[in-house]
Parts: sequence; C-alpha cells; structure tokens
Amino acid sequence: MGASRSSGTTDELGPDEDSGGGPPGCSTDPGAPASGEGGLPGTPDGSELLAALLDGMDAALCAFDAAGTVTHWNREAERILGWSAQEAVGRAGFAGWAVRRADADEVRARLMSAMDAPGRQVHEFALLRKDGGRVLVRTQSAGVRGADGKPAGVYCAFSEVHAQIDLERAIALSEALLEDASWGVVLVDVDLRPTVVNAYASRALGGGRTRLLGRPLGELVVQGVEELEAALHHVLAEGAPSAPAELWVTLRTAEGERRRCWRSGFLRLASPLTEEPVPLGVGWLFRDVTAAKLAEQEADRLRFRASQLHRAARTASECEDPMEAATSLLDFALAGFADHVLVDLVAGERLVRTAATPFDAPGPCLPVAGGSIPARYGPGHPALQSVERTGTVRMSASAGEAAATAWATERRWPRDAAHALCAVLRSRGRTLGVLTFLRAANRAAFERPDTAYAETVAARVAGAVDLAQVTRGAGG
Repeated sequence: MGASRSSGTTDELGPDEDSGGGPPGCSTDPGAPASGEGGLPGTPDGSELLAALLDGMDAALCAFDAAGTVTHWNREAERILGWSAQEAVGRAGFAGWAVRRADADEVRARLMSAMDAPGRQVHEFALLRKDGGRVLVRTQSAGVRGADGKPAGVYCAFSEVHAQIDLERAIALSEALLEDASWGVVLVDVDLRPTVVNAYASRALGGGRTRLLGRPLGELVVQGVEELEAALHHVLAEGAPSAPAELWVTLRTAEGERRRCWRSGFLRLASPLTEEPVPLGVGWLFRDVTAAKLAEQEADRLRFRASQLHRAARTASECEDPMEAATSLLDFALAGFADHVLVDLVAGERLVRTAATPFDAPGPCLPVAGGSIPARYGPGHPALQSVERTGTVRMSASAGEAAATAWATERRWPRDAAHALCAVLRSRGRTLGVLTFLRAANRAAFERPDTAYAETVAARVAGAVDLAQVTRGAGG
C-alpha cells in the first residue's frame, strides 16, 4: 500500500482509550445512538461511514487497542488471510491464529512498538491464512492517540509482498521512463496535448519539458502532425496498434526546420479506479531513427542505381549505333533520378542540342528531330559553366512557382524544371559537351551523392559519344 493511502487516517482508525473492541464500525457504548439517530434523517452516522471507508479500502487494515486486542478488520484483510471480521475482532493479537506461536511475541513487539514511536514503521512478517497457508506481507504501522493525547493503540495496513513489489516496480518503471529512458515518452491527454514529457522527448521536440506542456502538437510539428494526431485518435478509439509505426515529421526549431523519422509505439491509458475504463489519454513512446532510415534509403538508392547502370551497360552493348547506346544509357539513368535530361555537344565555340527528353511530358531520351540545333544559352548559363570549369555544376530555383518558371524559361529548360545538375562529357582528355539533368519542384534538390552518380553516367555517355564521332569521321 502506498503511503498516500494510509496518511490522513492515523487519528481515526484506532479505538478510543476505553474501547472494548467490537466489530468494525460498531460502538460498545450502550448509550450511543443507533444508525441514523442523532444526525440528519436518512444519513449514516460516523460508525457506518467509518465501516464503509474501511471496507472500501484497497489495502488490508487492522487496528489494535493499547492492550493489543484487535479492534478493526476490513474486507481486504479478510481476502488476504481468510479470517472474517467476526472471527478477528476481539482476539488478543495474532498469536495462534494469524501468526505461528513461535513468532507471535516478536510480531506483537514490533507492531506495538509503533504506539510510542514517531511516524510509521515498515516491517515484513509471515502471516497465516485461515486455510493454514503462509503469506509474506509488508506492513506499515503507526500509533493512534486518544483525545487526551496519550497512546491509545496501533493501526496496521498491510499487503502481500509480491503485490507491493509489483506496485513499486510499476512506480519505479514509470519514474525511469519519465526521467532517464533512451526513448522519448510523452503522455497526451484526450485533447491531444502533452501533459508529461521526459528528457529525451523534450530534446527531440526542441523545447524545455515545461514549455511543451499543454501546447497543441501543431505548434511543435510543422509537417506530419496530421498523421501523428490520427494515430493518437485511433489509439483513444480502438486501442494500441499491434506494431510500432514510423512517422516522418518536420519540426520547427530555433535553428530552422528539421526533418525527422520517429519509430513510435502507442498505449491507451485508462483509469484503474473505475469499473468501466475511462480514457485518460495516450502514452506515446518514440525513438529518433532518422540516421538509420537515411542510411537505409541511401543503401537502397545505391543498389538501385548500380542495378540500373548494369542493365544500361548490357543494353548499350547490343546497340550498333553508339549514339543509340548513349541515349539508352540515359533512359536507364533517368529512372528515379531526374525528370528531364539534355545532351549538348561542343561544336566549335558553341553547344548544340543533340538529344533530349520531351519538354512537355515524360518520355525517352531521343535525338533531336531534324539534326542538332544550337543551344541558345546566355552568358553564365550552368551548362557553359560546366564546360568552362570541366566539372559539375548544381543549382536550384528560388522558392515559389512563378519564380521557378521564370528561372527555367530564362535558361531554356522545361517550364517545370526547378533543380539542375550539369555534368561535363569528357573522353580521351577532350571535352565533348555537357549532360544536364533536371528535376521538378516537387522533388528534392540534387545533392553530393547525386553528383557522383551523374558523373559516372556522364563518363559512360561520353565514351559512347566519342565512339560515335570517331565512327562518323572514319565513315566520312
């Protein structure tokens, strides 16, 4: 039994100094009023209320007068030991019925010592059940004083040790989860507002533990809050899911927005004090697995790209025309990588468009109809920069649809282009042209790993283009 259940009852559960015992809630004073007498009609008197309180307690409770006679015995004590109140009240201590005679003196001395000691005393005893079995109990005992302030007896609250240990484990677990756990723990009320946040969760959510309490989740999560709230609503209505869920969210922090992946588990919390489960909210446990997920995605991406390059090489090896081999390589390279590709080859002092995917719709990379045409690139164009630097150039349009459209139109690219990567075509120490990959605004900008892949593709395409030019020259 927790200390909170026994506190506040010390001065009421013991007998008066001249009490002669009797069953719980019954007075031995012949002049005491009967039930309902001396009070408001239809209302219980103090003895009935005390009896109801004692029998309604979750912990077993008994009381002794100053001589050690049992004066009170509630139903939980009867449940644990099997002795009814009628059988227990009036007995002199536990000797011979609730405790073995060999242990009776020690148990009596330890219990009754609480009458003169300050505060509560905690002991563990082996008590006897009515059926002869033994049960180890943990007791909390404290003295009771009469109206004149003199010791009048002892009350003792007890519970089975394994039940007490289970309770202590549950309390210790909850405290550990809410303090030092390596998972984030957030308790959310039925309005989906955090009520308790542990240290891990406060760091993950980007705020102090107290600052996060009571705030709507939408103030903390910029993107992904709908999925999170839907999961919490589902748990409140249907119960916890059978497996953890991985949620991608974008957080608003002092350093800007951060994209994170949380592996989350959910538990519906219900009050244990009611017959029908009353929802108290949801326990949300999560762990940041962003690094692992990004590494997993990168590994999948590398495997896919390696597979595409392998398939492209096999297909290109079957092409009689080297330029057909080049465009076949680009068709394989485009899958999952970009939306458009342009092939501009060097012709004297300028670049000419030799092959490209359609500007207005997805499609394969094909030679320009009617032959190569000059690329009307202005000074400082990314393709020209790539040729001049003999390297790769990446860039993206400014935010906003109108700005992106103007950016693409100015550079003679498809209108939906918002991200570009230009890789130079080099073979046998010569610059043959430039390869331009383009992505739409709904995709992420090109990053450093994309550059390495584009340069690998460009090297293979350059080899095919060089062979086409050599073959054409030899044929001429």
